Amino acid sequence: MKAERKFLAHYIDSAFDTTYAAPEYVRLGKDLEEFTVELNPDVETAKNILGENSVKHNGYEASSDADPVYYEYDDALTEKMMEIAMLRKSGDACKTSYVEVLLKPGEDGAEPVVIRAVREDVYVIPNSYGGDTTGVQVPFSVNYAGNRTEGTFDLKTKKFTANGEA
Repeated sequence: MKAERKFLAHYIDSAFDTTYAAPEYVRLGKDLEEFTVELNPDVETAKNILGENSVKHNGYEASSDADPVYYEYDDALTEKMMEIAMLRKSGDACKTSYVEVLLKPGEDGAEPVVIRAVREDVYVIPNSYGGDTTGVQVPFSVNYAGNRTEGTFDLKTKKFTANGEA
């Protein structure tokens, strides 16, 4: 059975708490028709004098773009994006955590079931702000910074627990 797009969830910590002590995860997607994690693999290929191919894979430089994103009053994530944009914050002021959660449908209409959850440090950087007459927009890029950790994610409390933690 093909998985529907809604079963891959993306959460950003709107508290920008890099200690993971009190994250406030917000699910992306309300106004997004698309959100893709571009892996941008770093791959080198070469052919030696024997005619053999060699491949060197040096990892990924993953990134995503969230566009459009509309500023909403009392929405912690868009308020933080406007703060970063309007005050031109940079560096670690843009650092937070991100959790991606792969889900499958629950049995007989029950809540979805978490298959895999991974947390990673990210830099969330606004690309612009303003927009057209549809509303104030603050689209942003997500730059994945590593420190990927597998664990579990509680969909009700929006709490990530790393494997091996109580």
